[in-house]
Amino acid sequence: MLDDSLKTQLSAYLEKLQQPIQLVASLDGSDASRELEALLQGIAALNDKVEYLRADDDARKPSFAIVRAGTDIDVRFAGIPMGHEFTSLVLALLWVGGHPPKLEEEVQNQVRDLEGEFRFETYMSLSCQSCPDTVQALNLMSVLNPNIKHVAIDGALFQEEVEARGIMSVPTIFLNGQPFDQGRMTVEQVLAKLDTGAASRAAEQIAKKDAFDVLVVGGGPAGAAAAVYAARKGIRTGVAAERFGGQVLDTMAIENFISMSYTEGPKLAVALEQHVRDYEVDVMNLQRASKLVPASQPGGLITVELENGASLKARSVILSTGARWRQMNVPGEEQYKNKGVAYCPHCDGPLFKGKRVAVIGGGNSGVEAAIDLAGIVAHVTLVEFDTKLRADEVLQRKLRSLPNVEIIVNGQTTEVLGDGAKVTGLVVKDRASGQSRTIELEGVFVQIGLLPNTEWLKGSVELSPRGEIVIDERGATSVPGVFAAGDATTVPYKQIVIAMGAGSTAALSAFDHLIRTSAPAEQAAAA
Repeated sequence: MLDDSLKTQLSAYLEKLQQPIQLVASLDGSDASRELEALLQGIAALNDKVEYLRADDDARKPSFAIVRAGTDIDVRFAGIPMGHEFTSLVLALLWVGGHPPKLEEEVQNQVRDLEGEFRFETYMSLSCQSCPDTVQALNLMSVLNPNIKHVAIDGALFQEEVEARGIMSVPTIFLNGQPFDQGRMTVEQVLAKLDTGAASRAAEQIAKKDAFDVLVVGGGPAGAAAAVYAARKGIRTGVAAERFGGQVLDTMAIENFISMSYTEGPKLAVALEQHVRDYEVDVMNLQRASKLVPASQPGGLITVELENGASLKARSVILSTGARWRQMNVPGEEQYKNKGVAYCPHCDGPLFKGKRVAVIGGGNSGVEAAIDLAGIVAHVTLVEFDTKLRADEVLQRKLRSLPNVEIIVNGQTTEVLGDGAKVTGLVVKDRASGQSRTIELEGVFVQIGLLPNTEWLKGSVELSPRGEIVIDERGATSVPGVFAAGDATTVPYKQIVIAMGAGSTAALSAFDHLIRTSAPAEQAAAA
């Protein structure tokens, strides 16, 4: 399973091992077990510190554990961690082998100090770009604290288990046999749920911070660019972000980012954060803003209140809170979210193998989702509200060529049906005739655009009728000293490269604002 290129890369990584490790496999006679055995034997052949063993002591087959020899430290995978999870495999090998992780020592100590027994199970899919972050976070925690155990389970390979537990979205995490959480999680987010005092301690630390010259709210492409440009001016810069990377973390393939022909969202998000941390920027993750309080006088301090009760002050603020998937807002959608209603076809598509699904939305995202899903599921029904599809013609031609796809235009989704545990159907009304039909299916993928994350700004800055922050050509908002950039604003095109340019513009404008507002204050002080 390892070609020459992967062997070369992996061999270089394994040179970093500080302690011997064992790859302990549990296998049966299946093709998947034979593939896994070949992978593990191939890895063991690359370095003398790696030993392959066969135990067959796990009920899940194929599975394997990466064990630090002579200790109870291990990481386990149920399945073959290739695709997006290959990086998780490499990191697990290194961490179990004693290579230090790139995680703040304070956070590592929080993990080590956790008391109790924690048995985590994460259901993931190899095509899910959100899953590796969660898998890697829990793997790392299990290496740092022997009381924490973790197994990453390929849902597509263990479908009977997925069905029995009613899992319809990945990543889905169980703790000690009970549902724990769903979606992308970092070590800090897991800690926040396990360590109830973590949030209050974080709030106390934030409350002690001095005022920033520039405070960026949001950590997507616009926020990252703004932070870099502000920090390069030598001024005190901070970033408060709910999750660094923003919506980029949920983006699969990026093929129009100038200078690189292809990349993936999570990789770009890591690069963005690393670039920001190359400068003296105070990055505050897991922080959600709740209120903006303008300065009480010209040149005064602006306040950003956070949901945890803390407040940050700054001489200028750049709002880059981005956007999120728009919901249909029909009966049944909220009830069956993650129970058949999904928003990421790349992540959750493999869980619907051989089933019937619908895609809501006929733009590029919707049509691309339908094309991808058609290769996995039994049948796809695409529903578009408009009288015609809005996707690029090349995508429409591809979609219409697929035999297991039905296209409904001029259709309005009015209800998601279910049996209390999972989705069973969709009600669609023909907007021309007014007649409704019920479509029997097990999954609904919503792809109908974006909604700006600006609810917390109502009454503070001017918003458009669509809830976007109104800005001028310099990124200035209606409030002096407050600038904005990216998908949360009235910029007409929601693109990564445009958001970065807008973030840079906002930072330069904020710096210009600081220069112009500080001079009168300094003159007044001198007088």
